[in-house]
Amino acid sequence: MIGHRNPDADAICSAIAYAEYKRVTGHAGYVAARCGNSNERIEAILGRFGATLPEFLGDVTPRVEDIMNPAPLAVRPESTCAEALELLDRHDIRALPVVDADNRLVSHVSIFDLGDNFIPKPRQAKSMRRVRSSVAAIVRTLGGEPLTLADPDRVEELFVRVAAMGLDSFGVVAASEGIAPGSSVIVVGDRRDVQARAIEMGVRLVVVTGGHRMDDDLVAAARARGVSVARAQTDSATTAWAVRAAHLLSALPRREPPCFQPQEKLALVRRRIVQSSSLLNCVVDEGGRLLGVFSKSDILRPVSTRLALVDHNELSQAVDGAAEVEITEVIDHHRLGNPPTHHPILFINRPLGSTCSIVADLFRSAGLRPSPQVAGLMMSGIISDTLHLQSPTTTPLDGELLAWLAGIAGCEPRALADLIFSAGSVLGIAAPDAAVRTDCKLYEENGTRFSVAQVEELGFTAFWKSADALLAALERHRAEHALLFSCLLVTDIDTQGSLLLVRGDADIVRAITYPLKRAPDIFDLPGIVSRKKQLLPYLTGLLAEGASTR
Repeated sequence: MIGHRNPDADAICSAIAYAEYKRVTGHAGYVAARCGNSNERIEAILGRFGATLPEFLGDVTPRVEDIMNPAPLAVRPESTCAEALELLDRHDIRALPVVDADNRLVSHVSIFDLGDNFIPKPRQAKSMRRVRSSVAAIVRTLGGEPLTLADPDRVEELFVRVAAMGLDSFGVVAASEGIAPGSSVIVVGDRRDVQARAIEMGVRLVVVTGGHRMDDDLVAAARARGVSVARAQTDSATTAWAVRAAHLLSALPRREPPCFQPQEKLALVRRRIVQSSSLLNCVVDEGGRLLGVFSKSDILRPVSTRLALVDHNELSQAVDGAAEVEITEVIDHHRLGNPPTHHPILFINRPLGSTCSIVADLFRSAGLRPSPQVAGLMMSGIISDTLHLQSPTTTPLDGELLAWLAGIAGCEPRALADLIFSAGSVLGIAAPDAAVRTDCKLYEENGTRFSVAQVEELGFTAFWKSADALLAALERHRAEHALLFSCLLVTDIDTQGSLLLVRGDADIVRAITYPLKRAPDIFDLPGIVSRKKQLLPYLTGLLAEGASTR
């Protein structure tokens, strides 16, 4: 639930109140937020009712961190191909990041990398038997029982062979391929003669398959010769494949996946990976530590952030990035300038004095009584936006709802109005650049962009002390945002009149028909207190007249 940029009391209070309305009507997950700074008036209201300022949300542009998996499965360089395959199969994924002991990204391994390692290559018989691993990793992969292990953690290049030939032929093939006995892994069944010959030759590891045991005297001989021996429950062919699956990931060709920072915008990331064939994209911090992963399909899914706009419906006034996320609701009392949506949404726009009036009427129509705190906040929004029911935007329903809320909050409206309007002068406290951005709204009319800010004061004393500085700040604001013109409406709550400062297009300034208070750009607007109902229609009328004469 979020109001417009440079929020006023109505934007803040309606966001809090509407989030509460959603909660009490059984809808979870709604959180009040703001996309601008607070001010003394808002702080006074929140302090009066013991409420907390909504969390700040300055930009909702979808970023990598919004779609990444923040708890990815990963393997270590010393993991085996079998362990990687097990994870890929169990979790139905196609690739895994490889990280070191400090969680720094080393590489990644995909189902295709593993497949390439195991696909038979008939013309490279030796490579089909090669495995770079340790005896301990091989036994672990087999799920085997170690009978005697010599230097089990040493990583080395080994070659596996099934001893299926006769004793006279044993060792001939290995010798012809230049494979030393100390680099051989012999897979054999319950053939004592072959087991003994392998031990005599000093092979690196003998794996006895089918659950058979090696005779104790042969185990002792193997231990004496430094030959490792293990027992596997599987048949010889399966065991030989499993030995190869003990190949360490660190021995595979190193493949570095595309890497991104968590704050990178998805719109830019999409362009970078559209031509990439990688199955995995990794998210790392500045130190290279893995924070998450995502795939191409992940960036096509909608992000989880959803917005309900309160007290505005124009994207030019919304939080940055609003056009790139899902807007689910709009609760407002301003003119329509609403953004297009992909799906039908709840859109409530009523000509009432404040958005808090709309929310209060939702409570009342549903037969619900808000808490005294929320009732007080909605009172504050109504009082602030209607100048305590004196603004021309005020309707009879605003007054009726204010009285209803006062009974719930136990608060007298006149006393609350005095608190709100005496809660510090914006012009007396804020720097000029901050003052012209207070409750400032951007508008676009037929391709013309302009802004109107409004501050409410008790008298114009503070204004005249800073008039020149305010005009200069207004010009800086106009230039910064490339606007045709920028306005500041300074409203005196006591006299129900305003002064209008304008900087920008000379034709627009000359076209203003209100009397000049100080030439050339400060105008006197007696009886004008509403930006929405009085000033904005006047300014859009000037733009329309200018367009018709061009």
